[in-house]
Amino acid sequence: MKIIYAGTPEFAVPALQALLDSEHHVIAVYTQPDRPAGRGRKLTASPVKLLAQTHEIPVYQPLNLKDKEAQAEFKALQADLMVVAAYGLILPKQILEAPTHGCLNIHGSLLPRWRGAAPIQRAIAAGDETTGITIMQMDIGLDTGDMLYKSELPILPSNTASEIHDQLAELGADALMKTIDLLEQDALQPEPQAEDAVTYASKLSKTEAILDWSHSATTLVRLVHAFNAWPVAQTKVEDKVLRIWRASADHVPVKESAGTVINESPEQGVQVACGEGSVWLEEVQLPGKRPMQIRDFLNGRSLLGQTLG
Repeated sequence: MKIIYAGTPEFAVPALQALLDSEHHVIAVYTQPDRPAGRGRKLTASPVKLLAQTHEIPVYQPLNLKDKEAQAEFKALQADLMVVAAYGLILPKQILEAPTHGCLNIHGSLLPRWRGAAPIQRAIAAGDETTGITIMQMDIGLDTGDMLYKSELPILPSNTASEIHDQLAELGADALMKTIDLLEQDALQPEPQAEDAVTYASKLSKTEAILDWSHSATTLVRLVHAFNAWPVAQTKVEDKVLRIWRASADHVPVKESAGTVINESPEQGVQVACGEGSVWLEEVQLPGKRPMQIRDFLNGRSLLGQTLG
């Protein structure tokens, strides 16, 4: 099939690579305009654009697809199918209906749970034991289209959003190719989403990353792992911000007030009292420094008896 691929970040790269390795023909790639990045704020191409360029595929970067000229350019490509993965632009009806088989979306959750912008992080923060990929037929709603194919992935207590992100990106590529095979065999069985099971994964904000030690250890560890690698959980130590990349929960009751550092060990971590139980900090980061394992953090440094937050 002649396929248009639309995606922007790293999450969208494995699926594009899978299409490039297949018998299908990627005739064009759509991605977000180049953005300033790094300390020099130099204009930087998206990961999807970089991959497309290495394969000499035409790249289109419209500011939006509501413009008549952009829509005409899209329709002129005469695609059989469009595949979308974390593109970042709203697709109007004219675009969705232009390819012969419409548009497929690779979504990082088991729909209808976690529609929206941050499905991986919200699943971890909520304590979901499984997540996965849903390949859906796109319509004009926010992740509201019929479900075509699903692949599940367990979430372990130690998993971070970064790890689940990478696993789902690979799982999404596999699920996409299986969906396209079924499409070519006319064997897809579209399943409408149950509206009574819908949850929304709202966009992440930096303010959410400030930990409230009065919460339970379980809740706090979920947040730490959900916010790795952005916006990264944080707390105050004296007048400095301490970012927390990894942690584990200890459910043994403690008598100290929430936020108090009650123990520290190079092997286990820094133990912080919470509303219920305590949290062991295992990987942290000081301002201007790289993330470090707790044994390195404690080398010549102690937080014992201090109150965080």
